[in-house]
Amino acid sequence: MYNLKNKEQPMVLKTPPLTSEYNMHSDVKDRQDILVCTVGKTVLHYNMNCLNDLHQMLKQRNDWMELGAADEQKPAKEGTVEAWGRSESNPVGGWYGLKKGLRGRFGMYIPPLMEALGLAEVTHEAKGNKMRAK
Repeated sequence: MYNLKNKEQPMVLKTPPLTSEYNMHSDVKDRQDILVCTVGKTVLHYNMNCLNDLHQMLKQRNDWMELGAADEQKPAKEGTVEAWGRSESNPVGGWYGLKKGLRGRFGMYIPPLMEALGLAEVTHEAKGNKMRAK
């Protein structure tokens, strides 16, 4: 389990282009460890296993991978972190996002957390950001 802050003291992160701030903390819901991502008034939930699973995949890949963030209702660009985060071939067999309608944006909000935890490097360009395992 990663040492993530609680709701009262969340981690303050910035999106990969460094244009927007959001908060992230850990919690338990339905006896499952989750990540709670708060962007303005929007609250997203992600399966906590995404951190280890994505790190392992990136280590095996051993190269940069485009983030490709997209809302749930939009298709994810193939070969991106976003596409992997919703793929039936990932370790959970589908979406790491847990709130129907808000399951996307995995490629926007999880990479900066992994960077803050020392698990990955993330580029910080205006568009087309990438990540790789540390």
